[in-house]
Amino acid sequence: MDRLIYTAMTGAGAAASRQAILSSNLANASTNGFRAQLETYRAVPLNGEGSSTRVFAMEATAGFLDLPGQAQQTNRSLDAMTTDKSWFAVQGLDGTEAYTRNGSFEVTSDGTLKTMNGLTVLTSGGSPITAPAGAEVTLSNDGTVSAKVGNQPLSVLGKLKQVTPTADDPLKRGDDGLFRSTSGESLDNDDTARLHVGVLEGSNVNAIETMVGMIQTARQFEAQTRLMTSAESNDRSAAQLLGLQG
Repeated sequence: MDRLIYTAMTGAGAAASRQAILSSNLANASTNGFRAQLETYRAVPLNGEGSSTRVFAMEATAGFLDLPGQAQQTNRSLDAMTTDKSWFAVQGLDGTEAYTRNGSFEVTSDGTLKTMNGLTVLTSGGSPITAPAGAEVTLSNDGTVSAKVGNQPLSVLGKLKQVTPTADDPLKRGDDGLFRSTSGESLDNDDTARLHVGVLEGSNVNAIETMVGMIQTARQFEAQTRLMTSAESNDRSAAQLLGLQG
């Protein structure tokens, strides 16, 4: 009897975890550069003497969907979409180098180039980019950041750091929504990376597929709860039979 309870109970828990992941994906369907989180179920045997036939059903993340989102034309000079498998380097709130596909930038009041959510954008050398007061900042297709103040000549402030992960050191999502290398080390600048100016990359979440997945997961959760109800009913019936025999 307890074998059924283990399977149904952990199955319901796994379904609830999957529903949370799908809900997060759907909530970020309009977030620039967002990567949909993937999920999968796995069976885990219960350790312990006399428990070898008991199995947990668990939800395990399979990483993220590494496909580009749809390009959105903005014609804004500080919007950029990196090409192929490249990522922009930013400084996370914890001070470490992190990576994002969201290329919507702005110049703050102190002249620092940051993302729209306040993260400092890094150069190929790993340092912040600071523009002179009142300067008009522009981007070029190779990632060069330039500034022009009035009638003065155009000056180069630096070059955006763009990285391309490898199979040996892939990216993983952090709790802050940013991505970092699996090794924990900063990735090298990719001099061949290019970007499209005046374009933003949208989320790669397929809203329809995600909603269908949420419906399926809700049905799976209901099926698991019905199994637990059946197990309780069977246990009650068995106890009554044993009481009659006694």
